[in-house]
Order: sequence, then structure tokens, then C-alpha cells
Amino acid sequence: MKVTLAIACVFLGCCSNVIFLELLVKEDPGSGNLITFAQFLLISLEGFIFTSKFGTVKPRIGFKDYMIMVFMFFLASVCNNYAFDFNIPMPLHMIFRAGSLIANMIMGIIILNKKYPLSKYLSVLMITMGIVMCTIVSGQEIKSTQKMATGASPPSPMENLFWWSLGITLLTVALFISARMGLYQEVLYVKYGKHPKEALYYTHLLPLPFFLTLAPNIWDHAILAVNSDPTSVLGITLPKTVAYLIGNVLSQYMCIASVFVLTTECTSLTVTLVVTLRKFVSLIFSILYFRNEFSLYHWIGTSLVFSGTIIFTEVIPKLRESLSPRADDKKVK
Repeated sequence: MKVTLAIACVFLGCCSNVIFLELLVKEDPGSGNLITFAQFLLISLEGFIFTSKFGTVKPRIGFKDYMIMVFMFFLASVCNNYAFDFNIPMPLHMIFRAGSLIANMIMGIIILNKKYPLSKYLSVLMITMGIVMCTIVSGQEIKSTQKMATGASPPSPMENLFWWSLGITLLTVALFISARMGLYQEVLYVKYGKHPKEALYYTHLLPLPFFLTLAPNIWDHAILAVNSDPTSVLGITLPKTVAYLIGNVLSQYMCIASVFVLTTECTSLTVTLVVTLRKFVSLIFSILYFRNEFSLYHWIGTSLVFSGTIIFTEVIPKLRESLSPRADDKKVK
């Protein structure tokens, strides 16, 4: 029952989080830093109360080790956020981030001298082809995500292309920083043991001072949020963007907390399968509900990305293995 509830909360929390994020980005494309700060603040408060017990529980991993991981985490988050401000549509953003396996493999080969079977290289090739196809097609349909001031002339196609290219660059940088952070996290877990709840708390608490460098940007978009059109939520009148922000932060917490329950209660196979399916459902919903442009080539590219992910994680053979009767059971019969 606990696992079933956690899986349901992953789909509800993570998928609704994507919905609120897209609503926020449509209202204010530059609100990424405000969104991330609010998420970090809530998770830090929850961790301070329930994980560190108001600062009475000492961390098992050293602060120096955490700071290195936190610096990478902060950079990746900021790069992903700013990408929305540079003509990157939500579906492409989601597809691009689904390609984290490519970066993980490349960094693993370079840093840890890892070797992989042929199926892994094939799957990564499929993912790469899918992302490249979606990126090229999206590049031919660039539209500015910025709201134009009254009387201002629209940006030229070359200007749109420049900002879109910068957005793609930011997504690529974030992808490789996240992959490097994952490898560093593996090293810390080998050295200190696995403490995911503690890691979740400190990776959200320690970056908070870094947001001081983004304070003017966060403040400007907070003012925009407060001054947005009013809407009624459960009989309470709130600025529309503030309501979306609250929904995004709460759903993000539900998503992360549910994934944490799955990592402690289920095998990595189950977690990978649930997260992969969740990403696919979020993508389909984004396309259909928000009517984002999605051509046949987008569908082919998306199929390559998710098929490659399933091959890489060996979901199908492992499911067959888990569902087939064991040798010991056959002998008993």
C-alpha cells in the first residue's frame, strides 16, 4: 500500500509540477530563479525540522564535500532555469533533460574509465539521435517566448536564433554538470554510505546564500508575480502567478518526497520505470493540454529518446526476469 501510494504521488506530484511550471513560464518566462528559490526554501525548511531536528542532528557527510556537490547542483539549476528565457519550449526542455544518460555515460568514460556493453552504446546513440532531431525541428520553428512591450518591434529571426542557441547551450552545460554531480555523489556514497534524505536537505539548504547573487532578478519577478491578474483558489483571491507558484512548490515537494519513498522501498528498476513513465506522461500532457507544436519528427525523436532510455536501463529484460518463475520454484513443482 505504501509503494502504491508513493507511485500515485509521483505521477500526481511530478506531472502537476510540470503543469504549474508551464503555466508559470507562459505567464513570466524569466521566473525560473524565483521558482527554484521558492522550492529550495520549502525543502530546506522541511529538512531543518524533520531531518536535522532543528539543527541537533549532525550531518554524516562533511560540509566541504557537500559544498562541492552543492556548487554543481546550483549551477545546473540556474542554467536549466535561464533556458526558459531564451526561446526554449517546454517539450524540448523536457526531451533534452531526458538525455541525461548521454552525459552520464560520457563523463563516466572520461573520469571513471568505465566500459559499457554494446546495448548501452546503442541506446545512447538512439537518445542522441532523438534529441538532435527534436532540436533541429524546434530550431526551424523558433518563436520568441518573451512578452513584447507595447509598441516594441518584434525580434528578428536572427535574434531569435541567437537566443535559442544560447538556450540550447545552457541546457547542454546543465546536462554535463548534472552528470558530473551524479558521479561525485556516487563517490561520496561509497565513502560515507547512502544518506539520501540528508543529501536532499543539504543540497537545498547550502545553495540558499548563492541566491543572493540573483536577488535583483528574484525580486523583480516576485513583484511581477504579486502584480499579476487575480484568480480565485478555493474561495481565496490570489494573484494568478502566486497561485501557480504555490502549486508548483507544493507539487515539487510531493514529487521529491515520493521518489525518496520509492528509493527506500523499491528496487532501482522500479524507480527508473516509474520516473521514465512519468516523464513520458508529462510530455504527452504538455503537448495536448497546452497545444505545444509537435510534428511527426518530434514524435519520432521522442520515441527514440524514451526507447533508448528503456534499453539503457534494461527495464524489459529485468521485468521478464522478475516475472518468470525461478529455477528453485520449478524444482519444487
